[in-house]
Order: sequence, then structure tokens, then C-alpha cells
Amino acid sequence: MKLIGNILWFLFGGLETGLSWCISGLFWCITIIGIPIGIQCFKIARLSFFPFGQLIKSEGGTISFVANIFWFFFFGIPLALENFFFGIIWSITIIGIPFGMQFFKLAKLSLAPFGKTII
Repeated sequence: MKLIGNILWFLFGGLETGLSWCISGLFWCITIIGIPIGIQCFKIARLSFFPFGQLIKSEGGTISFVANIFWFFFFGIPLALENFFFGIIWSITIIGIPFGMQFFKLAKLSLAPFGKTII
């Protein structure tokens, strides 16, 4: 079931959100200081492409907190709104509720992605 869910996810919304994360990661990798932030974006892009069967574990510190503050204002709000929009659309039908819940999980992650580990 996880495989079917991930395939449907990729075709109906996961591709768009994953590409948004990849574009954000490329932007951050332009500077040497932004490379760690860009790498985290690529990790979350992989989660955004195929989220079923993966969990998010919080392991934050001071550096993650500071990175999340910068992220929130520059990229967090647009990515969270994108995921929230897809979540509302998917949650209209009963069959789409599991997909909507994944989009809501990604919207929450979009606001503060640093200090998180994907399991």
C-alpha cells in the first residue's frame, strides 16, 4: 500500500512540492554559508517526493533555531502555503484524506525544517 500511495502522491502533487524544495536548495547552495541549509532542503525534497512510510524526528539545537528563523521569513511561508493548499484540495474527498494529512505534515515541516531527521 505504501508503494501505491507514494506513486499516486508523486503524480498528484508530490512532484510540484518536491521541485519547490529542490529550487530552494539550489538557491541556498549558491553561497558557501548556505550549503548546509541547501542540503537539508534536498533531504526534505526526497521526503516530499515520497512521504508515505517515513517519519520525522526532531533533534534541534541553537544553530537549527537560528537557521529556522531565517528560513521562516525567506522560504518557509511560501512552501507552507503551497503544501497547505494541496492538503485542503486533497482533503475534500474521503479517499484523499491520507494524502491531505501528508501535505499538512509537510506544511508544518516547511515552517521550521532544520533540526529534523527523516527516518
